[in-house]
Amino acid sequence: MMAPAATALGFELRVLAEGEDVSAVSAVPNAPVGDYKDLAALLEFSEGLDVMTFDHEHVPADHLHALVAAGVNVQPGPDALINAQDKLVMRAAIDRLELPNPAWASVDGVEDLVAFGDRTGWPVVLKTPRGGYDGKGVRIVASPEEAAETTDWFEAMSPLLAEAKVEFSRELSALVARTPDGTSRAWPVVHTIQVDGVCDEVIAPAQDISLEVAAAAEDAALRIANELGVTGVMAVELFETPGSGAGFLINELAMRPHNTGHWTQDGSVTSQFEQHLRAVLNLPLGATDVLGTVVVMKNFLGGENQDLFSAYPAALAAEPAAKVHCYGKSVRPGRKIGHVNLVGASVSDVESLRERATAVANIIRDGRIPSKAAPGNTEENV
Repeated sequence: MMAPAATALGFELRVLAEGEDVSAVSAVPNAPVGDYKDLAALLEFSEGLDVMTFDHEHVPADHLHALVAAGVNVQPGPDALINAQDKLVMRAAIDRLELPNPAWASVDGVEDLVAFGDRTGWPVVLKTPRGGYDGKGVRIVASPEEAAETTDWFEAMSPLLAEAKVEFSRELSALVARTPDGTSRAWPVVHTIQVDGVCDEVIAPAQDISLEVAAAAEDAALRIANELGVTGVMAVELFETPGSGAGFLINELAMRPHNTGHWTQDGSVTSQFEQHLRAVLNLPLGATDVLGTVVVMKNFLGGENQDLFSAYPAALAAEPAAKVHCYGKSVRPGRKIGHVNLVGASVSDVESLRERATAVANIIRDGRIPSKAAPGNTEENV
């Protein structure tokens, strides 16, 4: 998704692809295949680059330090990226910055977990510090008895992160970008809707949020970016907690263009993908104003339909204003394979936008129009 922005600005992208069939290969002509866990492959790939950046946080930190030592311009740098790679490091950093954090602890075994739960109250949330995403590596532990069943997690990785289970009204995301020289800019705080641990919808800006909470969340994200030396785009995922403390708690960090920022492709003056390129190259950042009054993004996951393009005539006809972004990934049930953006002119449009975006996403996912959406037609003949 950075490719169109790079083309418009005249930048040449090079992508280290995990295989010849990954979606980036179709978008970027210069896409050698290599393993991001192989330092030799990374060093070879880095030759001649002005800057090296990432679309995930899983490159080993030791490799990143080695790249920096070899003179590679790595953005964000490993000292910043570790806060997105390791949730224990992140929690300690949020405490150090005195920003809103849930109660948490590093736990080495079942006894530590039980002690934490007895101290903070049950249930608690147990997380793997590294490698988890979209609800993976997260486990709700309701009691000391259930804690005794987590031995396999500690055998696979230790220590783990234990957090108090947060009572929240909804999830939010604060998206910011920062350049190496310290210039930073934020988009409006958005409302994110999660289903089974996976981002399902985003409403931008978040509706019915107090100006004080929105400003505090935006300021917290900018402070994290500046204090930790983040470069490029960063998403700060938040729990909204009305009437408690600052009105929110920090959940996780992502130092890259993020699913909760996909709405910016069609709903902001500058998309997160263009902004990330500008930021890591230390160029002036673009405006982050919202186009229209409200924007809805709806993800679609893999479902019954394996031939997504076959559903395009019906999907695009159903909603001419929809912007469809398909990732070029193979279709698997539950896998994020695309999203739909819709821009509205009025706050009153929110529910209509959500319904219309969902209708388009469902047609693509299922390969058919639901009967109620197509009076007089059957699913088969559509």
